[in-house]
Amino acid sequence: MNVTDKVKILREQAEQTAEPGYKAVEKTAEANQHRLLQIFQKHKASSVHIQQASSGYGYDDVGRETLDQIYADVFGTEAALVRPHFISGTHAITAALFGVLRPGDHLLYAGAPYDTLQTAVGLNHQETGTMREYGMECSVAPLDEDGFPDPGMVAACLQEHTKVVALQRSKGYDDRPSLSIARLRDIISHLKTHRPDIIVFVDNCYGEFAEEEEPGHAGADLIAGSLIKNPGGGIVRSGGYIAGAQTLVEQASSRFAAPGIGLEGGAMFNALPEMYQGLFMAPHIVGQALKGALFTSALFEQAGFKTFPSSSGTRTDIVQAVEFEDKQRMVRFCQAVQEASPVDAMVQPRPSPMPGYADDVIMAAGTFIQGSSIELTADGPLRPPYRAYVQGGLTTSHVTYAVTHGLETLLREKLIAVPAEQYM
Repeated sequence: MNVTDKVKILREQAEQTAEPGYKAVEKTAEANQHRLLQIFQKHKASSVHIQQASSGYGYDDVGRETLDQIYADVFGTEAALVRPHFISGTHAITAALFGVLRPGDHLLYAGAPYDTLQTAVGLNHQETGTMREYGMECSVAPLDEDGFPDPGMVAACLQEHTKVVALQRSKGYDDRPSLSIARLRDIISHLKTHRPDIIVFVDNCYGEFAEEEEPGHAGADLIAGSLIKNPGGGIVRSGGYIAGAQTLVEQASSRFAAPGIGLEGGAMFNALPEMYQGLFMAPHIVGQALKGALFTSALFEQAGFKTFPSSSGTRTDIVQAVEFEDKQRMVRFCQAVQEASPVDAMVQPRPSPMPGYADDVIMAAGTFIQGSSIELTADGPLRPPYRAYVQGGLTTSHVTYAVTHGLETLLREKLIAVPAEQYM
């Protein structure tokens, strides 16, 4: 990459702006690393657990059982189900919700769920097998004027047959801020005061290890996420997790597997070494991604763009949005990120329809693991205001290189012009 003097100046300014945030990220990563070390030692993780390679039904897999216990401790819950058989975060979340809901129950989402989940819960009627087909109703509580779930507003939307309230920690492709653990704690506390019987579910995708606590520590009854995002540490090739109260995880496990099998089965093949090691690496890898997000925000702010969160904003997940206000700019930026990828750099992504999304989506993902968004990706639906969502990054230096290349490309191709005062 040939970087012009003007872009070098913007990059240096961005690094100076991001430096205080880097220190905060490193402090969080260190605290989480120490916490994981203590948990691994508490459960006496050993080579016997890691070298397990069960097959068939997978019964009596002590490595799998110990990993479930470690995940439960990490996420502040009673139990966990961690399996490579989950194909995505949406799969794990759907198993959790289908596991605890029954025909006639009502699911209340605080704000619209992520695009792919709107299909699963029946808010969009284009597919078969949705919750609506099973007689489960889903509705959405509006967010407040700042884009956060308002506890009082959510409570006012509860119905007599509401069984689960779902909170999405990350903003996804939406125009709203992500949720901090402190805010989750306030919302959950208010709901439990109002309706002690309510089950609070948290979609934890993209948020793991961004803070020193997890939703289980804030009182969530059930949480779920993907192993090709934060907790897989960039090396787990597939899978997901569900964690929460023992009875709820057991119900979810019956949906994941079958009634009567639940937590007792599931061959792990040779996946345990990467699942143990990936989890232990996760605080560091998430820290690298968060620092990359900070730099991305600072760089594009220097170039005059709106970013969400801002470079001075609080980080509660690994997702960084940049608003391009123009379809061609957004698409070209994502293509430039692909050009700066270690895998498939020669491929040019183009907007196209994708299952579960209402709009065409462009996805730049030159990743070692298909769809891994703890690795550097840049994507988004093609709809105004044309925001690209940059997430992940196994190393901060790769993110720095890739997004700088993206900015340089936009300038070189005269898709943007940075005012002279930005270089001062």
